[in-house]
Amino acid sequence: MLVPETSITHPIEERIAWAEHCCARLKDTLLGDPEVSSLLEGLRVAIRDSRSRMAGLGIGDLCKACEEDEGGSCCGAGLEEHYSGTLLLINLLLGVKIPTRKGDPESCFFLSATGCQLLARHVICVNYLCPKIEARIPAGEIACLRQMEGVELDLLFVLHERVKRILCSLP
Repeated sequence: MLVPETSITHPIEERIAWAEHCCARLKDTLLGDPEVSSLLEGLRVAIRDSRSRMAGLGIGDLCKACEEDEGGSCCGAGLEEHYSGTLLLINLLLGVKIPTRKGDPESCFFLSATGCQLLARHVICVNYLCPKIEARIPAGEIACLRQMEGVELDLLFVLHERVKRILCSLP
């Protein structure tokens, strides 16, 4: 079973459909794998911790204000092109309901009025902080957040590779 690559030859709607098909067909197999199960739980905790830290620093509020008051956030149209079918499948395994259509043509496919609809996000989405945020948050606080995000991204990488290995081993 080949994983669609993130390119213009596989539109996001096709990658979403692929991930949903895989999840419907292989969810029990993937969740039954002890390594996948353990990594998913660790990832849930790491995401919760890093997002809680972001909220505590007011980053979500700053992003929302930029989106609403300044005409758009950093979550712009086309950012979804970085998301592979496997990363979307991981979101489904985490219980995320992935949207089937874009809300705002000027924004990322996954951005809603309440923020990103995905739990497991691409490294670009996790790591990027705009200059306004960097100027308002003390460097020590950003360093602490970066450390937490590093744990999240490490777990996501290992999980992504494990899921791909399982998918490639199936007929």
